[in-house]
Amino acid sequence: MNLDKRIADASTRLRDVVTAHSPATFASSFGAEDMVILDLIERLELDVEVFTLDTGRLHEETHALIALARQKYQRPIRVMSPDSAELESFVADYGINAFYDSVELRKRCCSIRKVAPLRRALEGKRLWITGLRRGQSVTRSDFAVLAHDSDHGLFKLNPIVDWSTEEVFEYLQRFDVPSNALHARGFPSIGCAPCTRAVNPGEDERSGRWWWEQAESRECGLHMDPQGRLVRTIPSKADVNA
Repeated sequence: MNLDKRIADASTRLRDVVTAHSPATFASSFGAEDMVILDLIERLELDVEVFTLDTGRLHEETHALIALARQKYQRPIRVMSPDSAELESFVADYGINAFYDSVELRKRCCSIRKVAPLRRALEGKRLWITGLRRGQSVTRSDFAVLAHDSDHGLFKLNPIVDWSTEEVFEYLQRFDVPSNALHARGFPSIGCAPCTRAVNPGEDERSGRWWWEQAESRECGLHMDPQGRLVRTIPSKADVNA
């Protein structure tokens, strides 16, 4: 499928679903996929809030891109931070880099730094837009375009879920969209600095995230239901232009 068709499909998904399920918010990590969606939201002039999760451990390159995006798009970007008291207690009990010690502690760290701030950001919203793609990892291979997230009580739209990595970067180049400098250094997926590394050619795109764990556990919890399962699909009627 050529990029023009991908753009048309993603634009239709965004327009239709934002209209049907407002108020909408877009969670941006300022990775390549999220810069595509931010650019599309701006081009389509959609009434969508944009927020990001500043965990306190982000790469400086990510902070630089947030500032650049604010300047380019002249759009407010809400920055959500972890609860300081909860974070201080976790660090006091387990140490600043406890996430290396066990999957349980890593997920607890993610819960404090990402999941709890996300819940605050989603309060009062009916639609959550993300940059998830099926090709990113084995854990995401069957994601739908539109899913109902019963845990958060809203719909989740993944408008470029079926795009390839090549299409994402072709879009960025064609429309001169700024991107994270780390992509050019072998980081296809970018999270917290101590939990992200560059990947080797041919490796899973998210193999650089929590690389010391098994591939099946490499999710932070943002897209999980209370039973620990990834929120994937709902009946086909809601799977807009899948």
